[in-house]
Amino acid sequence: MNCQIEIEPITVQAFAPFGDLIDHAGQPDKIINQGLCGRYHDRAILDFADGRPGISLFNAIPRELPYKLEMVERHPDGSQAFIPMTENPFLVIVAPDEDGKPGRPHAFLTNPGQVVNYHRGTWHGVLTPLHEPGLFAVMDRIGKGDNLEEHWFASPYEVVQA
Repeated sequence: MNCQIEIEPITVQAFAPFGDLIDHAGQPDKIINQGLCGRYHDRAILDFADGRPGISLFNAIPRELPYKLEMVERHPDGSQAFIPMTENPFLVIVAPDEDGKPGRPHAFLTNPGQVVNYHRGTWHGVLTPLHEPGLFAVMDRIGKGDNLEEHWFASPYEVVQA
């Protein structure tokens, strides 16, 4: 098994099996606020089994490349959106589900200003900013019960620039 993963550019199509790539590409859906603001409307599907949506702040320590990927996690009861509070790109790691376990991971690099929303149950790496500050608003499920499942790989992957 090749334990090296090359970072791919992120696109709506490449990321679609794992979630929503949210950005302000194209023309706004409408102009608001006295003609001074473009609204890019309804760009993600928030999906919660129960509970309610909540917004939290995460402040993550930046990582360096090559990055050692030892584990992925998923949230079976709700989607999870990561909204950077800076104009820096960040690393996004996802994996397809293969009979309840993660398949071979994919690594993407966002462009400044892009947001990712992981579909409910999507295997993904931990928050991985590459620059300081690693400050993100995160919209996810707030509710009872454990909404976290982790998978540790027998051998870590190395995530590298293409």
